[in-house]
Amino acid sequence: MNAYQTIEWQRRDGATELRLHTDGGPLRWNPIAHRELGDALAEIARDRETKVLIVTGTGDEFCTRIDARAFAAVPQWETIWWEGKRIVKGLLELDVPVIGVVNGPALIHAEIPLLADVVLAADTTVLADKAHFIHGAVPGDGVHLIWPYLLGPRRGKYFLMTGEELDAAEALRLGVVAEVHGREQLYERAWELARLWAAKPLPLLRYTREALNVLEREALGGTGLSHGLALEGVGLADGRS
Repeated sequence: MNAYQTIEWQRRDGATELRLHTDGGPLRWNPIAHRELGDALAEIARDRETKVLIVTGTGDEFCTRIDARAFAAVPQWETIWWEGKRIVKGLLELDVPVIGVVNGPALIHAEIPLLADVVLAADTTVLADKAHFIHGAVPGDGVHLIWPYLLGPRRGKYFLMTGEELDAAEALRLGVVAEVHGREQLYERAWELARLWAAKPLPLLRYTREALNVLEREALGGTGLSHGLALEGVGLADGRS
C-alpha cells in the first residue's frame, strides 16, 4: 500500500486492516485524513489480494476531535464536496466484505466504521455527531442519510439535531453495531471474522457483498449525498457572510 500520513496498514491472511490515526495516536479529523481516506479506499478497490477489509481507529478512541481551523482554510468547498463523495461512495462500493471496528468514542464521523457490513464496538464506545448541527454546520456530508437509515427517520433526525450520545449497549440494542467486546478481545474477534471470510473464494465474497449491499447503495450513495454536501457548503458560506 502507498504511504499515507493518516493511515496505517496491516495485511495478513487475505485481509487488510486500515487504521486511521493522527501522528500515531487517535484520529483528529482534518483535511489530510479527508483526502487520504478516499485515496486509500480507491487503492483497496483495485487490490485483488484484499479479500476482507477492516476499518478502525487508533488507541482508545475512534475520533473525538476535528481541526475546524484547518477545514476553514480549505480555499474551495468543491474540494470537500468531491472528497466527501469519494469517502462515502468508496466505502459503499467496495466489492469485498468490510468489518468496522469502533475502538472507543466516535463523536466525529462515526459513520465511517458504521458503513461496514459487520460492526464491532469496544465496550467504551460512545456514538454521536458532534461535527455538524450543534456547532452550526448542516449535517449534509452523508450523515443526513446514514443516521436516519440506521436509526429510522425520527430517531435519526433527533440524533443529528441534539447531539445525542449512544453508548455501546444502546448501539447494540438498536442494531447499529453487531457485537460489543472489551478492548482485549475486540481486534481478536475482528481478525477471527476476517480470516474466516478470507478463506472463502473471492467470487463468493464479491457476489455476496454485491447482493447484501443493494439497499445501502441505493439509499446512501445517490444524488442525496451530493445534494447534502452542497447544502453544507452553502450553509457555511452563509454563516460567514
